Formats: sequence, structure tokens, C-alpha cells
Amino acid sequence: MTNPFRPNLVAAALLAAAFLTALPASAHVALEWQAATAGSHYKASFRITHGCGSSPTRQVTVEIPAGVRGARPMPKPGWTLEIVRDKLAQPETYHGRAVTDDVVRVTWTANGPQDMLSADHFDEFVLAARMPQQAGAIWWPVRQVCQEGRHDWVEVPRPGQPASALKSPAVMLDILPAAGAGAHKH
Repeated sequence: MTNPFRPNLVAAALLAAAFLTALPASAHVALEWQAATAGSHYKASFRITHGCGSSPTRQVTVEIPAGVRGARPMPKPGWTLEIVRDKLAQPETYHGRAVTDDVVRVTWTANGPQDMLSADHFDEFVLAARMPQQAGAIWWPVRQVCQEGRHDWVEVPRPGQPASALKSPAVMLDILPAAGAGAHKH
């Protein structure tokens, strides 16, 4: 007699192995989805998986990469949002409207000690934005400030250098070529 649960166990083991190998080696700050289509709207969920030793996280700052447009952060209960905008070097038109500045940095700050992210837990800090039109890797520098200490996940590999060689890598998102030209994506 065969075990009816055996195929499910094998499938679960294969799925778990695929998931674990897909995680970046550092796994300290990671995106839920590590690829997006050029020109598409993308929900970036930055996963903070630990504090600074045993110290809780009190602030997370995400720098918006060049070419990413219209970043809008998701509010978090117990956290205050700060959105920094800067002038674009070249004004753009989007949906028939002139755009002269854009978001360059988003910061979430815990309102008090009771709202900080415990070093024993994880959480996600989310924003939505329009991805660059050009395919290729983009890097999101993330700064994590704890009650005591900080982690600056800001290193970008040099050409030919593997990201796994970096001690504090920025978060990488692979921008894939768009399937068809002229499509309107939201």
C-alpha cells in the first residue's frame, strides 16, 4: 500500500528547497518579489528580518533608485512616514501631466518604544512605484536604525563582483524586459 501523503511531502520539500535557495545570502533585508517588468507598477515589500543584535529597529529608510517614479509608501500603524522629494534633472510627462519632482527617499520611524520592531520578529515596509523603462538590475539602499546601533544595507557590487561578496548589500531588484511595446500597465 502506498502512502497518499508521500507525493505532497516530496512537493513540499522541493518547494521549501527552491524558496531557501532563492533567498539572498545575507537575507537581512529582502524583497518579497525579486523581479519586475520594465515600465510596470510594482509593490516593493522590504522585509526586515532582525534588529541590531538584540536591539529593536526604530527606523527604516529606503532610497529610491534612479529611474523609479511615483513612489508611494504604505503607512504602518505606530510609525510616522517622512517622504523626501527632489527636482528631476529633466521634467517628464506622465498621463498628460508635467512632472518636475519625485520621491527620492522614504523613512518610517516608530512613534515610541512600544512601536519598535523587536529583534526577535520580522516585518515589511511597503511602497508602490513605477519601474524604469530599461531592463537590468536596480539597487535600493536601505538604512536600518535600531535603538542601539544601525545597519546600512547600501553596498552595490562592482561589475563582475557577486553580490554575495558584499557584507552589507543594497537590495537588488531585477527589471525584466517588457513583453510588448505600448502596453499600458498599472
